[in-house]
Amino acid sequence: MSSMTQSTRFPMFILMLNLFIALLGQGMLIPILPEYLKLFHAGGTVAGFLVAAFGAAQFLFSPLGGQWADRFGRKKLIMAGMFLVVVSDLIFAVSTSLPLLYIARFIGGISLGLMVPANLAYVADITTLETRAKGMGYFGASMNLGMVLGPGLGGFIAEMGVRMPYFVASGLGLVAALLTLLLPETLPPEKRTISTSKKKGFAMGEQIWSSFKVPYFGYLLIILVMTFGLMSYETVFSLFAEYKYGFNASTISIIITMGAIIGIVIQIWLLDFFVKRLGEIKLIRLSLIMTPIALLLMLIKVNLAFLLFASALYFAFNAFLRPTVSSLISQNAGDRQGYASGLNTTYSSLGTVFGPLVAGLLFDKNVNFPYIFGAFMLLAALSLTMSAQRSKRGNRYASE
Repeated sequence: MSSMTQSTRFPMFILMLNLFIALLGQGMLIPILPEYLKLFHAGGTVAGFLVAAFGAAQFLFSPLGGQWADRFGRKKLIMAGMFLVVVSDLIFAVSTSLPLLYIARFIGGISLGLMVPANLAYVADITTLETRAKGMGYFGASMNLGMVLGPGLGGFIAEMGVRMPYFVASGLGLVAALLTLLLPETLPPEKRTISTSKKKGFAMGEQIWSSFKVPYFGYLLIILVMTFGLMSYETVFSLFAEYKYGFNASTISIIITMGAIIGIVIQIWLLDFFVKRLGEIKLIRLSLIMTPIALLLMLIKVNLAFLLFASALYFAFNAFLRPTVSSLISQNAGDRQGYASGLNTTYSSLGTVFGPLVAGLLFDKNVNFPYIFGAFMLLAALSLTMSAQRSKRGNRYASE
């Protein structure tokens, strides 16, 4: 954070720690979920629906989280989201029936739907145009680090009882919520906007329709496409590596962890350098070329070293994409940072919901199809960057 002022570093540290703890809790739940579901005599189908419930709730509430962050301030939404994380994990820990599990995951999706847009808006508030991409990179790196360390910690804690990781996740979430009390509010009352519900309401359809008119709509589509591609990769990669290469779970875990670590390194130490060297638009275009190349390289069966190389290439350029696109969305949002951040999370959630479904269907047809389809989508997204220079010139918000 050397390029940021002292007044910016402390809030950024709290935000990163906040998100790290929240995503650490989420990551802790991954390795023990199959064993936990055995208590309910449930398996893969229920696990899939639990993931979908989480993504659907996040999709539904992200626009509200963004608008409310503009109306009530960033800090209140971040705190509300963190306390809902605590409630979600606690309900999951004490559940004795499947309906309670679904309720817990839906609440968890609501929590991120409220919290992530407010966090993005907070980062935009405390950074300048020159440091915003770096701030977004820190934002993504803290989430990635939580997801990297979470599974190992969850597996270790589960030795004390299969429900214990959920109690620990709830406790960590409470710590993060209390830390949020230390954050200063960045949006004073006189700058808060009146909710647009007076003229249009909060209907999801109207929110999506209004997003078509904003100057950063092309970037929202890129967010959707790259999340779609990443979720497709994550959903079937274990099956792909086992079916095509015969790798076991430990080897697959090494590949995924390596990729996440690469993403962290890039977002913390390299992103700012490449943004300054190439500019946002060129970096996005380069990434939209290299990520599909990496996906297609994975289809060539050679050996573990080659798959590690292709995976590293994919994760590296994917790590450039999200914070860079988020930075451009913020630059074009004017004084509606919360609203823009909510749309950012909404389009990301769409990819989270539908990416796994499409990947699963394509994988059942042919093991290579999800990666071929993802590669074509990313290449097609290149066309969305053609008008980016024009929209970037106007750092203003287009009214709904």
